[in-house]
Amino acid sequence: IDIYSLHVNCKVTSRFAHTVITSKIANHANESREATFEVELPKTAFITNFSMSIDGKVYPGIIKEKVSAQKEYDTAVSSGQSAGLVKIAGRKLEQFHVSVSIAAASRVTFELRYEELLKRQLGKFELLIKVRPKQLVKHFQIDVHIFEPQGIRFLETDSTFMTNELNEALTKVQNETKAHILFKPTVDQQKINPELNETLLNGDFVVRYDVKRGATAGDIQIVNGYFVHYFAPRELPVFPKNVIFVIDRSGSMAGRKIEQTRDALLKILQDLRPEDQFSFITFNSRVAEWKSSLLQATAENVASAAGFVQTLSASGGTDINRALLTAVSVLDKAERLPERSVSMIILLTDGQPTSGESNVEVIQENIQKAVNGKYALFCLGFGFDVSYKFLEKMALSNGGIARRIYENADAALQLQGFYQEVATPILMKIEMQYPENAIEGLTKNNFKLFFEGSEIVVSGKISNELDLLPVEIKAQSHSSDLTLKEEANVKEKEQVFQNQSYIFGNFIERLWAYLTIQQLLEKSISAQEEDQKTLEAQALELSLRYSFVTPLTSMVVTKPAGQQQAELANKPTEAG
Repeated sequence: IDIYSLHVNCKVTSRFAHTVITSKIANHANESREATFEVELPKTAFITNFSMSIDGKVYPGIIKEKVSAQKEYDTAVSSGQSAGLVKIAGRKLEQFHVSVSIAAASRVTFELRYEELLKRQLGKFELLIKVRPKQLVKHFQIDVHIFEPQGIRFLETDSTFMTNELNEALTKVQNETKAHILFKPTVDQQKINPELNETLLNGDFVVRYDVKRGATAGDIQIVNGYFVHYFAPRELPVFPKNVIFVIDRSGSMAGRKIEQTRDALLKILQDLRPEDQFSFITFNSRVAEWKSSLLQATAENVASAAGFVQTLSASGGTDINRALLTAVSVLDKAERLPERSVSMIILLTDGQPTSGESNVEVIQENIQKAVNGKYALFCLGFGFDVSYKFLEKMALSNGGIARRIYENADAALQLQGFYQEVATPILMKIEMQYPENAIEGLTKNNFKLFFEGSEIVVSGKISNELDLLPVEIKAQSHSSDLTLKEEANVKEKEQVFQNQSYIFGNFIERLWAYLTIQQLLEKSISAQEEDQKTLEAQALELSLRYSFVTPLTSMVVTKPAGQQQAELANKPTEAG
């Protein structure tokens, strides 16, 4: 079986990435053989299409409602094929894997398409392409085209497998608003050494970039009546933070996990700003406060905290409920908190609640009542014994987010990286306002907090014949209340994309659908049961209309007669 061609073609237009992976395989044996197509794609992406073509006949994947697809193909599932074609593969990726039997001297072409909105983190967008052909490929090529009308501020490529020879196969061409990256190594360049037919290509190929930002009220782009508005202010003063770290020290944290937690906390302590206030609560079946109130992050207090962190050891049960309620009461009792400051609780746990209140619904209710919208709760789930669903619901119900920390060598870096994302709040109570009667299907347009290095994205459909789209942004910064205004000339904005040959026409509409589905699914996590059904129904309708494989849809992959007839590609979620 010979993979004679493998192409990754990626077009990024104004952060929206559309990737097509095409693999061509020939069977040179004189009997039939299994041909396998295995790709890893970002978890944040939605698959939009997959097809196999064997000797000129095309077998397309068909996207259906997940529930009905599973009923329909129960027979296939019961014959031991229940694993599905997509599974989580590590922290950032999921793996799509399909095999088909092809006759002697036959060829098959596999094609997978997926789309995602690149998310700005710590000041950059990242496009991740996983490269793992497992054999030398005669025609191997990665093509990345980027078009950013705001202008490209910087662009870098990075890879975990580059050598000097492979570097010669990489070219970058870029001007003010466009970039083209081509990676096209010859078979000789792919080899680990000239004698061995083994490939060097195994790992990540990453493109990172950021755009130029001029206008204070962000940047508006319009195509075919849909708009997207990007807002990422910079150089604003940072709000002081009042942070309580709530750290699980139950028995299951013993060993490497508590060591990595200590390492991360020591680094995070160094990152606190002098105007921040902080404290620690540690818990197993008992809850212990390091100090009874918040302390200013002076050099002396930070040093004393570092001493405390170094003594952390792990044993006993897990009382998440009392630990979080204690954290809330420390913030409630705190005196002299700066009027304009951001209060947050960061929970790190690796298990289920086993001590005290162990009913997750009751815990969620208790915490939501206590927090009452005053503070942001971030939940970090360490490893796979946590109930991620519980942590995610709790975080989303209390203005924060959840993140899984993978038990790898870099767990301390993952913890630190998460802290850096939330370390610099520069705006709060952000409202993005548009003319009410002129916009339909507006995505989320008010945000509790904005962290430096991230980006706010709002999208919608301009309903009537609008010539000018006025926008107004209201927000609080550390020093003042801001009102920013901007007017976008619809015709002029539409012009920007008119003559771009490699842009997929309705990309802002697809971006709007992608963002709307993501937000509906996220909202449904913390919603009441009846609202949940409505939100999921809306997300399902959009997933089907725009053909996205989301947690509510399945792609049915059909194969030639005589082979296992249908397999399902489902979207795995972090909560399992």
